Amino acid sequence: MDYLDFDTSEDEHGCASLEAMASVPPAQVPAVQAEIQQVLDWAHAAFPGLQAPLEEGGEWDFQVQQQSEVVAGHTRQTFTLSLTGTPQFCEAFRGRFLTG
Repeated sequence: MDYLDFDTSEDEHGCASLEAMASVPPAQVPAVQAEIQQVLDWAHAAFPGLQAPLEEGGEWDFQVQQQSEVVAGHTRQTFTLSLTGTPQFCEAFRGRFLTG
């Protein structure tokens, strides 16, 4: 991943929140969107039909936010990808995206 760098936090049950944020100029928006799509495509393929809030029995869930801002006279797009997952999802996610 060139743009998304994930921070993780776990609760007492091993469920985790995985969050990444990227702030880029307009020319790099397609690359960030492609990375987000890569993560979501993997999650849907690895845990098919299991996306739902964890409290409703899901294995994983996500939220994507995008906002535009002007920094020092230049427009930037900021993307935030938030994932939540069970211990099984998080272990698989780490193996796929967080190992060297």
